[in-house]
Amino acid sequence: MRGRVTAAFSALAAAGVLILAGPQSAQAATGELVINGQRYQNPSGCYPVPGQASIENHTDARITLYMDAGCAGSLAGTINAGGGATLAPVYGVYVP
Repeated sequence: MRGRVTAAFSALAAAGVLILAGPQSAQAATGELVINGQRYQNPSGCYPVPGQASIENHTDARITLYMDAGCAGSLAGTINAGGGATLAPVYGVYVP
């Protein structure tokens, strides 16, 4: 009997954790991303860049720079929120 109560309590506790965790929703960064003078409001996703890039990150998120236009493969670096850089070559900028 005690084993069944413990098992039932464990199952309820696990269900409660799942309910409290809830689904995670994706949300665009808030602010502005500037790539070679082109401004993007509340950006999200991958932005292809043709080689050398002047990048200003005026969002609330760290962005990731890639050596591939599809934002995959080798990392070129990151730029923290509020930062900026001129880099060559960068082929993809990803904003979470």
